[in-house]
Amino acid sequence: MSTENEGTEVPPAPSAPPVPADAPAAPASAPSAPAAPPAAEGGAPDPSAPTPPAGDTQQAPQPPQAPSAPQPQQAPSAPQPPQAPSAPQTTAAHPQGPAGPGGPAGPAGAAGPAPVGDWPPPAPPAVPAYASGGGAGSSWGASYQQPEPKPGGRRGGLIAAVVAAALIAGGVGGGVGYWAAERHDESGTGSTTVSASSPAGVKRDPGSVAAVAARALPSTVTIQAEGTNGEGGTGTGFVYDKQGHILTNNHVVADAVDGGKLTATFPDGKKYNAEVIGHAQGYDVAVVKLKNAPSNLKPLVLGDSDKVAVGDPTIAIGAPFGLSNTVTTGIVSAKNRPVASSDGSGTSKASYMSALQTDASINPGNSGGPLLDGAGDVIGINSAIQSSTSGGFGSGGQSGSIGLGFAIPINQAKMVAQQLIKTGRPVYPVIGASVSLQEGAGGAKITEQGAGGSAAVTPNGPAAKAGLKPGDTITRLDDQPIDSGPTLISEIWTHKPGDTVKLTYKRGGQEHTVNVTLGERKGDS
Repeated sequence: MSTENEGTEVPPAPSAPPVPADAPAAPASAPSAPAAPPAAEGGAPDPSAPTPPAGDTQQAPQPPQAPSAPQPQQAPSAPQPPQAPSAPQTTAAHPQGPAGPGGPAGPAGAAGPAPVGDWPPPAPPAVPAYASGGGAGSSWGASYQQPEPKPGGRRGGLIAAVVAAALIAGGVGGGVGYWAAERHDESGTGSTTVSASSPAGVKRDPGSVAAVAARALPSTVTIQAEGTNGEGGTGTGFVYDKQGHILTNNHVVADAVDGGKLTATFPDGKKYNAEVIGHAQGYDVAVVKLKNAPSNLKPLVLGDSDKVAVGDPTIAIGAPFGLSNTVTTGIVSAKNRPVASSDGSGTSKASYMSALQTDASINPGNSGGPLLDGAGDVIGINSAIQSSTSGGFGSGGQSGSIGLGFAIPINQAKMVAQQLIKTGRPVYPVIGASVSLQEGAGGAKITEQGAGGSAAVTPNGPAAKAGLKPGDTITRLDDQPIDSGPTLISEIWTHKPGDTVKLTYKRGGQEHTVNVTLGERKGDS
């Protein structure tokens, strides 16, 4: 493969009985409290009724008196009933008796309410003569007998009283709430929050991501590379040894190789000038050395990438899009993933790796940074990502992470770094044969002709000694399937010159297996 670097209704009130025309007119009924039975059926007066204006003092109702002769608007004389209750209060906790024809708040001299417990009520006032003459003539002149209170009368009054009490309590509560809110607003915050208790100290497991990051970050650097033409970029590296060597990708420092500028900045802000000691374009590995390196450098611990298993946790550290000291996490998604990568420039040559694949977020700027395992040991160098905006390798531009990141296994990177520190030049294992770089060919096919018109199979080279010829298709190296030329190169470069490998190839439809001792090539061609 190829890739790019980077409610219940209130019942109606019953009809009022006929009222004598000469009797005092009842005032308009005040609206009842919500959900309370009407006052006409024995309920308490509506607590929401307006208070009479100043000067119109409400008098307690007087017991009715029978008049000596019927006169309009004069209460007749009648036997004295028991003492009438005092004027009803809106906050009464006990129900009152049924209201008289004049209503509970009638004018002075109007009949007052009779106690509920006395039945029948006092005799009504004398009925004046109607058009038919006489006080007891036709039905219209018949005297009116007040009906006996219904059994539910007291209940209705109690409900009304409870509602009134609830309204008053709600008013008190609302007032307190308003007062508290007003006092709170005066504090200037305008918000109420809940804060967690602050423990004396937060203890984290030594194997937690936070603990691993805390140990590794001081040993990572953000690299700025600038070429003689002013062009350059940002990448990442990490402390390889106490002598000031920093391990990173070749494509991170490539612009500064020939006379450019190179700096490395630590998380504490300290910046150092640096120089390229050696770089391997094919492996995409480079070593730089700090000038005037501090004496307290702490190299990161190098793990064993051969022992990594799919599903192991990973932690990536780098400067994605220039955001230094960024930590992301994931897992090892795959091993031995053949990858041909490049920085996408027109002059860049491909690099090949049998990579560790991770879903830890890796973006442009992460290149050269460490890929750590759960213990904080380095298992790879973050190097490339698969882009969703292109078919893969070499499309140019910058793309973000889609969860497909690739790292050079640290075992391979360590071997290359040691070569670069020692000689400044990389050494590549080879089989001495040119293969097609076309993918999806079902294997690595040896071409008919080599680069620049040279022989496809180097005379007396490893492949020639093993009997390989142009047109042969290599399908397996040891136990690893080979599906293309880049895959074969990636697998060969995980070995060292002098190693013996077993190649399986097809010729004329027949499968053959041979052992090949790897040769070497020094430097980038």
